[in-house]
Amino acid sequence: MTLIKSISGIRGTIGGQAGIGLSPVDVVKFTAAYSNLIRKTTKNNSNKIVVGRDARLSGNMVDKLVVGTLMGMGFDVCDIGLASTPTTEIAVTMENAAGGIIITASHNPKQWNALKLLNDKGEFLNKEEGEEVLRIADNDEFTFSEVDDLGHVTECDYTQKHIDKVLSLKLVDVNAIKKAKFKVAIDCVNSVGGIILPRLFDALGVETLTQLYCEPTGNFCHNPEPLEKNLGDIMSLMKKGGNDVAFVVDPDVDRLAMICENGEMYGEEYTLVTVADYVLTHTSGNTVSNLSSTRALRDVTRSHGGSYQAAAVGEVNVVTKMKETNAVIGGEGNGGVIYPECHYGRDALVGIALFLSHLAHKKMKVSELRASYPPYFISKQRVDLTPSIDVDAILNKVKEKFHNEEINDIDGIKIDFADKWVHLRKSNTEPIIRIYSEASTQEKADELGAEIIAIIHGFIS
Repeated sequence: MTLIKSISGIRGTIGGQAGIGLSPVDVVKFTAAYSNLIRKTTKNNSNKIVVGRDARLSGNMVDKLVVGTLMGMGFDVCDIGLASTPTTEIAVTMENAAGGIIITASHNPKQWNALKLLNDKGEFLNKEEGEEVLRIADNDEFTFSEVDDLGHVTECDYTQKHIDKVLSLKLVDVNAIKKAKFKVAIDCVNSVGGIILPRLFDALGVETLTQLYCEPTGNFCHNPEPLEKNLGDIMSLMKKGGNDVAFVVDPDVDRLAMICENGEMYGEEYTLVTVADYVLTHTSGNTVSNLSSTRALRDVTRSHGGSYQAAAVGEVNVVTKMKETNAVIGGEGNGGVIYPECHYGRDALVGIALFLSHLAHKKMKVSELRASYPPYFISKQRVDLTPSIDVDAILNKVKEKFHNEEINDIDGIKIDFADKWVHLRKSNTEPIIRIYSEASTQEKADELGAEIIAIIHGFIS
């Protein structure tokens, strides 16, 4: 059993003893601690918290615990039920709520669940707020309300409101999409994407929609992370022909991957690159992604006369950097698109609508569109360490060795060479160093990662 307490929320495997797995006791404790923080920090004087969840098997149980705890802390609850992460984020602002809790473990397998914590802007808590939630929970610094002060719960449905908000975006060209008569396939991994995406495609006017694993049972038909190694069924479907593009989402629908008409992966790193190209074609401005994302976004941004900035890994860090630089589009290389015109959160629906608008205007095959962008390849590796090894000391030695290169140390160490880069960062949950490298070929990216691993092993021995 595993329980991980971090500034971005609490996640763990269901079952086991309190404090070891994600038990009902832990759910109540951290929900109460979050309630305490919101009560002290909210600026809109609202007494309402929005709660939404993905379709995980444990979701109904955790939802009842969260809603009951919030009521016990004196908050009114807008329970939107089965809903994507971006839907819940949008609901917080539409309800003028004091905050929100998303019950989802994102791409983790079905035995996992988690509480993702939002502020009154529908955005994730920052580092200081997250640390305060952990402190309050560790010290049991919360008091439940008397019977006359208990909160109330209202059930709401924000699915259509989310779709309507996406359709209202100026750059979503519904007419062009309808005229293109796209044939689309989707894999929603038996979660909430299966509820909202068919309705989105109907509203966008795609000609045909082939649905794979759209029943929101929570029994994920395959590993729910939208990576090539997990998507054999939808890739085989596309190889048979008859569809223009396939879209794949994770269980909470904030990550988006695409598959070309020939059954080949579009590449999740290029989801954001492609959408950014479309946005920048029509809107002058800057972009942001995290340090571990492809350099292609920088290249595309500069080709449009904009400025690109890299943020530390983590959605809240990307959003903060986007606000600092007035970025018109941003996100993460895992298929996460953040478009401020809609809201400051990764949103697969926004990504789909903007991608199809772009494709309709380009009038080309998806594989041809992919080939039009700078070709980069990423290698993702790791070095396992013993808990006694000083990871920070190792990273500093690597930094010293490459001191003549361009180095960014806001989140681990990123070394930028003329034609490639490598990013080393320690895991927040395991004694490992994650090593991401990118180059013009997969072989060169793998070789760069292997070179850094050899250097690290040299420092350890």
